Amino acid sequence: MDVHLEKLWNTLEKVDDHAVTVRAWGGKLAGVLAAGGRLLACGNGGSAAEAQHLTAELVGRFREDRPPYAAIPLHADGSSLTAIANDFGADQVYARQVRAHGRAGDVLLCLSTSGASPNVLAAAAAAQGAGLLAWAMTGPAPNALAGLCDDAVAVPAWETATVQEVHLALIHLLCDAVEDAL
Repeated sequence: MDVHLEKLWNTLEKVDDHAVTVRAWGGKLAGVLAAGGRLLACGNGGSAAEAQHLTAELVGRFREDRPPYAAIPLHADGSSLTAIANDFGADQVYARQVRAHGRAGDVLLCLSTSGASPNVLAAAAAAQGAGLLAWAMTGPAPNALAGLCDDAVAVPAWETATVQEVHLALIHLLCDAVEDAL
């Protein structure tokens, strides 16, 4: 077996027990979305791409045709992102948007392979302060982000690529659970 695929396979086996957590998140998120709430998602680099992948599945569809749901990838508004970074600093690019777009009862999903990204940590703190439910998908625990969020799934792999690939599988599991619950 290819070394990369072997690492991925071994890591997927180690996170199989996280499926229960992610399915529970899906049930909770389905209730939030069905009641008119929203999902905010953030991350940097590949994690930002995964945040946008998740929100696209919710606004569009994952498997089944259904109503669109409010889901916002916080990195996708380039004008707001650059204005906030310029005026308040890069660490505030997500936190300020959480305070602007998030309402008590909404959900913020933070993606970070390191669990230490200052702007994602600030977003999680802003979510806590605004009454949002904050979840994290991270790399190995313990890490600051997992400790700051209401719940976290930590992928026990040290290679960024492996963590991101597992995060994508978990995102699809989350989408599946949301659609099952709705």
